[in-house]
Amino acid sequence: MIHEELSGKIIGVAMDVLNELKPGLDEKLYERAMIIELRRRGHVVDAQRNFPVSYRGEPIGNLIPDPIVDNKIIVDPKVVASFNEAHVAQMIGYLSISRLELALLLKFRSARLEWERIIQQQQSRVSLPDLHA
Repeated sequence: MIHEELSGKIIGVAMDVLNELKPGLDEKLYERAMIIELRRRGHVVDAQRNFPVSYRGEPIGNLIPDPIVDNKIIVDPKVVASFNEAHVAQMIGYLSISRLELALLLKFRSARLEWERIIQQQQSRVSLPDLHA
């Protein structure tokens, strides 16, 4: 499993933060608390890394994803009933632009933390038939 030990530590921090703050607060509060706790435990957390984005070689803007832990994992705290395709798609986009391999979606809505690992799949260049021809 990609970054298994580090992702386990991040999930442990998220559980500690949820136990301390309780469920239902704003996502940014959980994010800030996690950044504090991860740094206290010796992790490097980049909360505002800026990634340039281009389209066909032309710059179109910058992406500032959710916090990145130890230059390996994007961490996205959510206060939602459930994760949906938009959450997953956003993380896949972040992974693609950042060139990282793993993102963690963390759900803080209830007393029991839930999470989902999003893995950046290596793009293989396979020629698919043109179904519109």
